[in-house]
Amino acid sequence: MSDVQPEQQTYRAINFAEKLALFQDQWQARVVAEMNDYQFKVVRIEGDFVWHEHADTDETFIVLDGQLRIDMRDGFVTLSAGEMFVVPKGTEHKPFAEREVKLLLIEPRGVKNTGEATNERTAVNDLWI
Repeated sequence: MSDVQPEQQTYRAINFAEKLALFQDQWQARVVAEMNDYQFKVVRIEGDFVWHEHADTDETFIVLDGQLRIDMRDGFVTLSAGEMFVVPKGTEHKPFAEREVKLLLIEPRGVKNTGEATNERTAVNDLWI
């Protein structure tokens, strides 16, 4: 029997507040982790987004700080810190934040934030922080 101990791996939790403090620009999500083909992204938003949909995937919004309204063509949902909402695939939606909101988004790798459209709100994909 050997007295040699295996080298210990160092694991570190992801702190959303620390990650969000590393950037100030809005509407440009940063990837903080991946699980299988899904990415976990933190983002700061304020103001109106654009109407868009994701034909092939749901999109999960988790509010970390602030209050977010997600408009859909037939209604809306309002989320506060600690709440989440899953926008079903194929549902046209438009996030809106009267004041800055800090979010965690969960969606498959490679999903364009503006759906099929490309405009001034289209973010760079796979931007890690």
